[in-house]
Amino acid sequence: MKFRLEVDLDDTASAEDSARELGRILRYWGGNLHHYALEPGDGSAVHDSGHREVGRWSIVSADGS
Repeated sequence: MKFRLEVDLDDTASAEDSARELGRILRYWGGNLHHYALEPGDGSAVHDSGHREVGRWSIVSADGS
């Protein structure tokens, strides 16, 4: 299986703010993955600290489908 995470960062934010926000997103979703079976097709929207949808994570088969 493959774990995919795609996050669109705010182009106007500083590098420090972007790194802080991405770190928060990774900590949050890393801590919540145990709620999922982690099988192809699993996934969820990813939200930033302002509760705006900024991306998605998903599980796909090893061949990428």
